Amino acid sequence: MVGRILSDAKRRGLLREPPRPGVRRRNPCVKRPYTVRKPKGYRPTRPGDLVQVDTLDVRPLPCVVLKHFTARDVVSRCDVLQVGTRANAASVARFLDAIVERMPFPSRLSSWTAAPSSKASSRRPAVSAASCCSALPPHSPKLNGYAARAHKDARG
Repeated sequence: MVGRILSDAKRRGLLREPPRPGVRRRNPCVKRPYTVRKPKGYRPTRPGDLVQVDTLDVRPLPCVVLKHFTARDVVSRCDVLQVGTRANAASVARFLDAIVERMPFPSRLSSWTAAPSSKASSRRPAVSAASCCSALPPHSPKLNGYAARAHKDARG
């Protein structure tokens, strides 16, 4: 009944609806918080084409927390492992140096899940010039599966 009365009033011009506001974005110039992504159609074919890097918390004793860094080449399954006390930009920069030293081939693209990696790669021009770093979105372990399996392999 009410719907018929309102539609009749609209049809006769007695009732006008206010104009609807358009959809506004809150802040259109804000970039997304992630760094560069891996190209969608990128397929690694040679060793060093894609190196996945991940961190893991290791608790060997109560009140002792260590960070286990793992880098795994997707094609050759070559691993670089290192343990640190924190996962900050300085320890990630040391791990980048370890990757360059220990890998038998140069890495061209690295995919990261650690947040400080972009800061560390920007501090190291030699490493960032030799390889391109891409970041993975948070809470997406499927995209970094090789490095996650390397954690399991390293534990024994």
